[in-house]
Amino acid sequence: MPRFKLTLEYDGTPFVGWQRQTNGPSVQAVLEAALSAVEEQPTKVQGAGRTDTGVHATGQCASVECHKNWRVDRLRDAVNAHMRPHPISVLVAEAVDDTFDARFSALARHYLYRIINRRAPLAMETNRAWLVKRRLDSAAMHQAAQRLVGQFDFSTFRDSQCQANSPVRTLEQFDVSQTGELIEIRLKAQSFLHRQVRSMVGSLEHVGSGRWRAQDLEAALHARDRTRCGTVAPAAGLYLVKVDYPSTG
Repeated sequence: MPRFKLTLEYDGTPFVGWQRQTNGPSVQAVLEAALSAVEEQPTKVQGAGRTDTGVHATGQCASVECHKNWRVDRLRDAVNAHMRPHPISVLVAEAVDDTFDARFSALARHYLYRIINRRAPLAMETNRAWLVKRRLDSAAMHQAAQRLVGQFDFSTFRDSQCQANSPVRTLEQFDVSQTGELIEIRLKAQSFLHRQVRSMVGSLEHVGSGRWRAQDLEAALHARDRTRCGTVAPAAGLYLVKVDYPSTG
């Protein structure tokens, strides 16, 4: 059967996350309902990352096997029409070979976390960023973040409900930059543990506000103890922005 790769963006605010669940609407369920309608039979998808409740995406990827040999632009438009009014959009549909799997073929996942650092409440950025009123030192945050780049046991930054077989991950990028009141934190790894990004960002905020030193962040990492984690950053500031695949995928 023809297989397609779908690249999506979505506002995660009204969803319980990517994964289909019984306790509320999910991105996967809406997408599968739309695909089932255009395919005229039940259709399942595989996502690249199981984003949590309230987490957004500008570059989530999904793989799907279809019974119809769709022209890619028509598949994109038909699925988008059936997802209205949900805040999900298929940006690109691509034909791929039958070995492609959105989750298991992925080489790396890129996340962005957005902090607005100011006293005034958010109006335009509500549910789009974390408002931090304490003044943050983004340069100190960036320097401290480099201590977590590499292969480590990230148990401290792993949610207690995480189902991964191992807490060891290789973090390839953890960069912090600031433009005006906007602080952007960019991370890259082949895979992340459950709530790892939000746990690390929340702990890094402690460095930026002066409550922790870089050494404290590193000590928390090496403690391999969830109780040593700082604040878990809110979901609203987190975005899955890109998934890397082999060029032949």
